[in-house]
Amino acid sequence: MVLKDSCGRPLLNLRVGITQRCNLRCEYCHTEGEEKCVAHPRTEMTVGEIVRIVTVAVGLGINKVKLTGGEPLARSDVVEVVREISNVSGLLDLSMTTNGTLLAPLADDLYASGLKRVNVNLPTLDENGYSKLTGGHVRDALEGVEAAIRAGFRPVKINMLVLKGVNDDAVDEMVNFARRTGAILQLIELEPINITDAYYSLRHKPLDEYEEKLKQKAVRVETREYMQNRRIYHMPDVKIETIRPTENAEFCMHCTRLRVTSSGKLKACLMKNDNLIDVLTPLRRGASDRELEELFVLANHERQPYNKN
Repeated sequence: MVLKDSCGRPLLNLRVGITQRCNLRCEYCHTEGEEKCVAHPRTEMTVGEIVRIVTVAVGLGINKVKLTGGEPLARSDVVEVVREISNVSGLLDLSMTTNGTLLAPLADDLYASGLKRVNVNLPTLDENGYSKLTGGHVRDALEGVEAAIRAGFRPVKINMLVLKGVNDDAVDEMVNFARRTGAILQLIELEPINITDAYYSLRHKPLDEYEEKLKQKAVRVETREYMQNRRIYHMPDVKIETIRPTENAEFCMHCTRLRVTSSGKLKACLMKNDNLIDVLTPLRRGASDRELEELFVLANHERQPYNKN
């Protein structure tokens, strides 16, 4: 059984925010569209609660789970979270989005525990630029990428958020980095979520010019049907994906995702917070799997393309 919403979009992917804590302070962070708050380990979902929610989701036909944050590696029990989720029957893919700065010492254990893929957020290779944007050290993120590749993650994806006047002239450099490391590069447009209108206006950079260049050089262009119809440009020696969400109706019309916030609420759309459905409170009050399934069905009903009109 696979749930479908009123537009016929299947529900295949679950993004689980396991913490809002983070060791960086990226000025563009959207925290998965979750309203920002002061996070504390005592307020987070436990391993058992995360696994229960994922198990119910998989029972409803969701077969891919991505762990997000905050920074998921900020949790001291993140390896246990991965190990327990990876044992859920019917789950086909378990991945994680991370800033990579804490990844190097954990990569081998995460891979051995069942994590299959990682996406590393890396806006720039420049030390000063990285420090200014995130408050961290780019060498830590680069070590994380290298450790992930050595550990056996396939693929390792580099998430490059393109920011006008900041790193928009360094895309070729990041392409070369992906080529050298064997990673896949994802070019991402800035989204107007949890940032000011002024920042969005200042830093938003459409990806049109990059896509035109990629089309000219690509030996093949692939469209990922169940990933918002995003395009993959197969170059002779590197793959590059483009993610153009907010001003791209195709992105919304082909969405197959549901989110679980770090506070245990089902979030039907990245762009909205007015239709959250609390699943953690009923779980803690002893709700049955059937009752939790009904909350997922309700959340799926709330899934509407943000750019439908």
